[in-house]
Amino acid sequence: MFSKMSIMKSTKSCSAEIERLKNELAAADTVIIGAGAGLSTSAGFVYTGERFCQYFSDFERIYGFHDMYTGGFYPYRTLEEYWAYWSRYIYVNRYIDAPKPVYQGLLGLVKNKDYFVITTNVDHCFQKAGFDKKRLFYTQGDYGLFQCSEPCCQETFENEDIVYEMMERQKDMRIPRELLPVCPHCGKPLTMNLRSDGRFVEDEGWHEAAGRYKNFLSGRKNGRILYLELGVGYNTPGIIKYPFWQMTAENPKAVYACINYGEAVCPREIEERSICIDGDIEEILKML
Repeated sequence: MFSKMSIMKSTKSCSAEIERLKNELAAADTVIIGAGAGLSTSAGFVYTGERFCQYFSDFERIYGFHDMYTGGFYPYRTLEEYWAYWSRYIYVNRYIDAPKPVYQGLLGLVKNKDYFVITTNVDHCFQKAGFDKKRLFYTQGDYGLFQCSEPCCQETFENEDIVYEMMERQKDMRIPRELLPVCPHCGKPLTMNLRSDGRFVEDEGWHEAAGRYKNFLSGRKNGRILYLELGVGYNTPGIIKYPFWQMTAENPKAVYACINYGEAVCPREIEERSICIDGDIEEILKML
């Protein structure tokens, strides 16, 4: 429906768009939040610079990479090294709270609304901030879950205890061999439950959340809905961005709002019912 040439950036004033969004938040019967990596970045979950050096300066010195993302793809020689890195990575990006209360601020705006959240983020920030678990759909996995690398089953495994033990017992950027996680069913190595290829496990909880999201949409598709997109880029636009555009186009009472640093755009087809704000999500939410 939407051609590439039809996509446009807003030229309206930021303050006017913020005022429009404030009014739409108040008037909407339903708010559907679509969240991408930019939301967690605004909350302080950055993978470079000072935060990277704080937790991974030893890895940087030995292996030569300079950000957490690159470290996740480094060809470690042993699984002991691999899990020393990944246990620390999971710990700082899943079990430590975000440095800034951006998610809590967002909850304050929608907690009294009929809301639902769909997100490609895997850091669990929504739940830790107090969002209702039954109103969340994590489409791409969760740093807090392991799955069989094969996989031999459609099952995931909570990893908090083993990650903490790996953190406590790692030495010289290696964990003890006896801590290497293996599938309890087939004995193959476990890996993160993150969507990266066709082996991603969609467990029972994933399907239940997908069903709740589908039912939520179908029961409200003709109402006064605000589709609030936060920090969603173009890595996986078919999950949040394009469906939000499509659902806004199909419902004349719907409004699409996008807050994104450098990528606040909308199709011309829904321009009159779109609010595009180019800026830092934390600062915009404070203004709301």
